Amino acid sequence: MRVSMRRGLIAAVLAFGAVASLPALAADKIVFGTDWRAEAEHGGYYQAQAEGLYAAAGLEVTIRQGGPQVNHAQLLAAGRLDIYGAPNSFIPLNFVAQNIPMVAVAAIFQKDPAVLIAHAGQGNDTLPALRGKKIMISPETRVGFWGFLKSKYAYSDDQIAPYTFNLAPFLADPKTIQQGLLTSEPFQIERAGQKPVVMLLADSGYASYGSVITTSRKLADEKPDVVRKFVAASIKGWLNYLNGDHAKADALIKRDNPEMTDALLAYSRAKMKEYGLVESGDAKTMGLGAMTDARWKAFFDVMAADGLYPKDMGYARGYTTDFIPK
Repeated sequence: MRVSMRRGLIAAVLAFGAVASLPALAADKIVFGTDWRAEAEHGGYYQAQAEGLYAAAGLEVTIRQGGPQVNHAQLLAAGRLDIYGAPNSFIPLNFVAQNIPMVAVAAIFQKDPAVLIAHAGQGNDTLPALRGKKIMISPETRVGFWGFLKSKYAYSDDQIAPYTFNLAPFLADPKTIQQGLLTSEPFQIERAGQKPVVMLLADSGYASYGSVITTSRKLADEKPDVVRKFVAASIKGWLNYLNGDHAKADALIKRDNPEMTDALLAYSRAKMKEYGLVESGDAKTMGLGAMTDARWKAFFDVMAADGLYPKDMGYARGYTTDFIPK
């Protein structure tokens, strides 16, 4: 009996040795594209990279920053990216409208950072007060959140003035009103010595999500664990970026985008927290990344009423809540 026990022990040791000598499983490679050049609005993803959260989940993630000459939505559809941090809810619905098999799997921003900006002391302090007044917006915005403003506040297309992403006209004329992002243009305006009136559309019912983690149906169907790990690690990265030591993530952001400054990173992070871009709404009860059917329907209904999508479009094909940590 002692002999058989000894043989069993030897076999167990040999088996353990064989397992221990096996090479580590290769990490799943993911190419993740951001919606713009590296900035605080991507901080949670860089935090997950800097802290090794992706690596700990068995993922080898490469972050590719976007930019003015980069269309990451097209690159995702072409298979050049595995996952894309879409800037708003339009992107997944546009994929549905074009019958491209992509799907949103989590929404990091509960509030889209889109804002309208005006000058103080001009009577332009609220969105209702801007009805009938000229507003500088881009062509993309005209087929974007402008539909919400028309629906809720009866704005009209004859209010539209061209916006060239140059702040000089705004700074020169106190009557001007323009589009912007909560975390960007107000910072530049304040640096120029003016205090803008900033109106966040999300706080008035604009239902678009932001930083929407979007991937292909193929990856979601064939490697659901990979998608689930990426979402979970990203969410943890965002919690840590907003509430912990963000120095390493900021260093990676500045490495990718040398034009980024510590001052803008600090300003953007503070505004994300002040306005609850990430930690608000459904995220308070359901956790970061939360998306709901009701929210997607509310957004789709407004945009379909404005003619952006067919009213009978199967918008629910554009998202799934299966990958959001419970």
